[in-house]
Amino acid sequence: MLGLPFSVKPAEIDESLFNQNDPEKLTRELAVKKVEKVIDIMKSRLPYWIFGADTVIAIGNKILGKPDSRENAALMLKELSGKKHKVITSMALYCGREKKIDCRTVSCTVSFASLSNEDIDWYLETNEWQGVAGAYRIQELAGCLIDKIDGSPSTVVGLPLREFYVMLKDNGYPYGA
Repeated sequence: MLGLPFSVKPAEIDESLFNQNDPEKLTRELAVKKVEKVIDIMKSRLPYWIFGADTVIAIGNKILGKPDSRENAALMLKELSGKKHKVITSMALYCGREKKIDCRTVSCTVSFASLSNEDIDWYLETNEWQGVAGAYRIQELAGCLIDKIDGSPSTVVGLPLREFYVMLKDNGYPYGA
């Protein structure tokens, strides 16, 4: 969210209510729902700009969510090991002037290295797997586990910077004001 010191916590939106079989549709629905939630909370004090985003990790149409235990994190990392997967981020931007939500989706492909049990144990010890989709944070030590990224690394982090900039620009965001 731009310009406001509050955000909607992911737990406030029940992700199980959304289409879990289409990763791109899921990210779009969740990004828009986050913005709509803020619009609903703010009502008469509605700010000019509201931003929401959601990112998922997908192998085919299978979505890897946030692991709820070290064991689940290990299973996810084993599933990712030596394979390619998609990271899909949708961004939703509410523009008060237009009273509309612009939603855009960006994806990239990440190729994981083949991981040994020792690699997985080492990474699990970092606790970086906690609270993140797919059980890894590429911007931290998990970068050691990645062979290749086709697309923007910022998409994997959860905010595709170039696309975010273009989205703001296309919607008339007042840079430098």
